[in-house]
Amino acid sequence: MWNENSKIIFMVKVLVFGTFDIFHEGHWDFLKQARKYGEFLRVVVARDVTVLNVKGYQPRYSEQERVTAIKKSGLADEVVLGSLNDRYEVVREYKPDVICLGYDQKQNVAELRRKLDETGLDRTRIIKLKSYKPEKYKSSIIRGNSP
Repeated sequence: MWNENSKIIFMVKVLVFGTFDIFHEGHWDFLKQARKYGEFLRVVVARDVTVLNVKGYQPRYSEQERVTAIKKSGLADEVVLGSLNDRYEVVREYKPDVICLGYDQKQNVAELRRKLDETGLDRTRIIKLKSYKPEKYKSSIIRGNSP
């Protein structure tokens, strides 16, 4: 956010989460949409073990390869790995102003809102982003529905 003298008053921090396996145009669009909500975009990449526990299969690309792919896109200001133990740890640590969720993310918005409120982040906005050609650019389709 800028004032009339072109000095930064505060920076709106946006946080997104995802697996980002087989980085594709849908992910690219997701990150571009998220960037519009602030000046600093931090991307949290799911750990390999988290993907296995949540989705029931190992990602095709390792967590480090997925981090590298997002960094190479140039769309994120920072790319970090998620916590191994607590899915809300990164939220408490980075205190985002905005959390953007993908159209297909199964995150319980009410639970997320409650966790934000409990940690003093009651002003953090949660925004569900639009899909981008989901019939074509969805990791499960690109992967051929097989892990």
